[in-house]
Amino acid sequence: MTEQHRSRSTEAFFGRRKGKPLRALQATHLETVLPLLRLDLAAPAPRDLKTLFSHPVGAVRLEIGFGGGEHLIHRAVENPSTGFIGVEPFVNSMAKLVGHIEERGAENIRLHDDDATQVLDWLPAASIDHIDLLYPDPWPKRKHWKRRFVSKVNLDRFARVLKPGGVFCFASDIDTYVNWTLLHCRDHAAFDWTAQNAADWLTPFPGWPSTRYEAKARREGRKSAYLTFRRV
Repeated sequence: MTEQHRSRSTEAFFGRRKGKPLRALQATHLETVLPLLRLDLAAPAPRDLKTLFSHPVGAVRLEIGFGGGEHLIHRAVENPSTGFIGVEPFVNSMAKLVGHIEERGAENIRLHDDDATQVLDWLPAASIDHIDLLYPDPWPKRKHWKRRFVSKVNLDRFARVLKPGGVFCFASDIDTYVNWTLLHCRDHAAFDWTAQNAADWLTPFPGWPSTRYEAKARREGRKSAYLTFRRV
């Protein structure tokens, strides 16, 4: 791994790892269910990621920082023929999603409970059909902008693992982060913004389930942007 990758891997996650104490059932889920779903990054990634899933899937989709898991579980249930890899280092969020998986019986999800750059560096080239980065930590202070997940280094990672024609979807209610992402993707040769008019980026993605983060933004008077970039 290059020095550039090692540097970004150690800086990619800055937030808390755990919040309030888990309920007993949540703790049990993390002890008994999560190990069955967790990716084994100590072993080489399979050449065909579809073999990670117990049932046949036709595509593989990655969601980075899934928060409470509302979007991920919705998509997984809605698309049982797609395999989903969810990454979230916050323990309480992981516990919520594992509970959703148990309740809904979703069998097309694999998980990683640490830094997303570890997964991106583990994945084979051109192995992912779709990447979601939805309402990531905006790091609103200018001095912290370098901590934002969208960066030249991480767009290089996205470009490596996405299949040609694959998509990267980004949503945020923070104007400076939306502009930041547009500029970074504009300057990266591997990505084309698919929007044709303003409605394309102000309209939620097809089949979009509103999340608690989005609801909070609307209550506070902030509008969201939904950006789609295609891997060229």
